[in-house]
Amino acid sequence: MLSQTSETKPFLGVRRSARERCWTERLDLRGIELANAIAQGQGLPDIVARIIVGRGQTLDTAKSYMDPTIKDLMPDPSCMTDMDVAAERIAIAIRKREKIAIFGDYDVDGATSSALMALFLRHCGCEASIYIPDRIFEGYGPNPTAIDQLIDEGHQLILTLDCGSTSFDALERAKERQIDVVILDHHQVGEALPPCVALVNPNRQDDLSELGNLAAVGVTFMTVVAVNRLLRQDGFFPRRCPAPDLLAWLDLVALGTVCDVVPLTGLNRAFVVKGLMVIRSNSNLGLSALLAISRVSGPVNPYHLGFMLGPRINAGGRIGDAALGAKLLTSSDPQEAEVIAAELERLNKERQALEQIMLEEANAQAEADLMSDPDCAAIVAHSKDWHAGIVGLLASRMKEKFGRPAFAIAIGADGRGTGSGRSISGSDLGGAVRAAHAEGLLVKGGGHAMAAGLTIEQEKIDEFRHFLDRQLRQQVQQSRSNDVLEIDAAMSATGATEELVSMLEKAGPYGAGNPEPVFVFPAHKIAFADIVGQGGHVRCTLANNSGGKIKAICFRAADQEIGRLLLENRGQSLHVAGSLSLDYWQGRPSVQLRIIDAAEILA
Repeated sequence: MLSQTSETKPFLGVRRSARERCWTERLDLRGIELANAIAQGQGLPDIVARIIVGRGQTLDTAKSYMDPTIKDLMPDPSCMTDMDVAAERIAIAIRKREKIAIFGDYDVDGATSSALMALFLRHCGCEASIYIPDRIFEGYGPNPTAIDQLIDEGHQLILTLDCGSTSFDALERAKERQIDVVILDHHQVGEALPPCVALVNPNRQDDLSELGNLAAVGVTFMTVVAVNRLLRQDGFFPRRCPAPDLLAWLDLVALGTVCDVVPLTGLNRAFVVKGLMVIRSNSNLGLSALLAISRVSGPVNPYHLGFMLGPRINAGGRIGDAALGAKLLTSSDPQEAEVIAAELERLNKERQALEQIMLEEANAQAEADLMSDPDCAAIVAHSKDWHAGIVGLLASRMKEKFGRPAFAIAIGADGRGTGSGRSISGSDLGGAVRAAHAEGLLVKGGGHAMAAGLTIEQEKIDEFRHFLDRQLRQQVQQSRSNDVLEIDAAMSATGATEELVSMLEKAGPYGAGNPEPVFVFPAHKIAFADIVGQGGHVRCTLANNSGGKIKAICFRAADQEIGRLLLENRGQSLHVAGSLSLDYWQGRPSVQLRIIDAAEILA
């Protein structure tokens, strides 16, 4: 019932937009008929029914989609391989008040997973230690030196969260020293598993739970539910302490889920819906301090989590103290929370400044490569002056700007590069990196279709670039030729009201796997346009023939074709596509369009 691109004429005749996309209508006639039936049967506004049909809902699923609940969507945690063993070992440690260490990852998913487990253990009377490795000096996941340190400090149980599934050397060390390790993770893993008491990972090959889309914080929450059940069954609650309100920690689950960009469908969507309610209650001191210093206005939504809170927490792991995020989220001292939030704000500004300098050099390298080979499948930029904690952001920016997979590599003093890559839909970057490693081009490397990481000797970079081009050229050409923008509906500036945006929010939250509604404003005049912010954002006002106006912004667009199109057509009319939201200024909401694409009007 979604429209088939090859059989559908382009929306408004747009075959090649500023973003080099063909515009198509998301729903075909059958989809529109289904939307009408859902609107009538469920009493939903027509536009909301169209939106949810465009995201795969049917007459049978529409009601539960509009009101997702944890109770209905979360299965018994025991459905996950090793969950019962993991829960029992953690419950034993709580009953015996063993000294527990939490080894987390340095991103938001790792910080929220670590904080969630630490808060649960604290409630149960166990003050766990949190260890977050240094991104530059230690890298991802447990390492033997860190394991030795935790054991020497007297820890009797080590929990690895959002990492550990492939940490063979580190877990062999723990085994040698007779210390139990429980792994809670969600990353891809092969048949061989490291030694541990339990490895709970819905993406291990013998797990049949069908929960592979969970972020690590989702896996951690389900583990906490399983441990809580065991403690309740044996009378730990209320004999030793009151039973915790597990739903009160869904704010952390929502934050980690959104920031790890896992699909916001099914259980994940329920986590975020309920978690946003908890965040808006300001129950977590650290989150409240971060919201305040981020100057978030209006009700908190996934955009705030992914683009305002997430980058600040990540800044600690990228260029500062990797443990700051988890420390903030577990703080019970308002003054301490404010101090940490202020430090993360400072680090984020420093990160932004570094990123801007690095990005200028990376873009210059990419443009030079494209001049010599306009059809190159992938961009590989590198420098001795780059910070290894920021290369993932560079790769993401280049991928967005140039519309093809991109790698950014920071060369260390030893001549070895640390790189991060981001891909476009339909191009398997992780597979290409694993193939390059098998060819001996990389010291190490891995990832998944849309993102990958590597370590490479500097003298191998050019050979790696050519290898990527051979591996990905056909995939990239096909992906770029099939790149379409699916349109949910046409809209006018007059019709883009606060009431409409409020209705659209009922079908949210939106994110990965559950895309924001895209509306086209046909033949709207660019009444005003200029460049704002250090990132080169283009700010506009669109106007229709009846005098209706809407404010709009196109992020990081000034040096791109879409930015030039908007700026050069002041006073002229264009077709403009984007997503609607409410922008709050001094507590007052107004409708704003986030521009995704634009196209000239065909004669």
